[in-house]
Amino acid sequence: MDNNTERLYLYPAWIRIWHMTNALFCLILIITGLSIQFSNPTLVVKFKTAVALHNIAGILLTCSYIVFFVGNLFTKNGAYYVIELKGFVLRLMTQFRYYTFGIFRNEHPPFPVTSEVKFNPLQQFSYVVLMYLLVPLSILSGFGLLYPNITVNSVMGASGLDLTDLLHLCAGFLITVFMCIHVYFCTIGKTPTSNFKSMIDGYHDSH
Repeated sequence: MDNNTERLYLYPAWIRIWHMTNALFCLILIITGLSIQFSNPTLVVKFKTAVALHNIAGILLTCSYIVFFVGNLFTKNGAYYVIELKGFVLRLMTQFRYYTFGIFRNEHPPFPVTSEVKFNPLQQFSYVVLMYLLVPLSILSGFGLLYPNITVNSVMGASGLDLTDLLHLCAGFLITVFMCIHVYFCTIGKTPTSNFKSMIDGYHDSH
């Protein structure tokens, strides 16, 4: 190992297990969701099978989210998601500039990973939006579609079920986009695979 590399234990076992199972459930939901949306019997998964798998994965993802939410309440992991508002926009712009220009000039990251700060400002913002807005919206709208009797009949003259379906599709689309971007940015580490290895041994290599 490089003598200049510092190994930080940032990912305890429960986070790694949650992260990997959550990724699996999301992948199943994306594949089956596409099959349901296009109702094409030749698209990856047959429609009836896709519906069953989508419902099961959605329920399991809900259980996984509860573990994440409770874990963040009672462990220090929750502190990583607390945004310090003062100067946050400037920090966000600084990180954005690094991703668009600095990283290609081999500049040092403006917000290196430490044991106290696991996420850079852009990561923190996107993770908060994902985990505290998009995922809950996806779960709630998903249950609204699974149990239509709990969905309001109409909203300002529009079908409540149609609006619930639209919210579910939008949340699912944005989560899918996030996952694609997330996988790409995971390759931006000390090595292209170091961030993936972190989810196995729990250590982040920084330099």
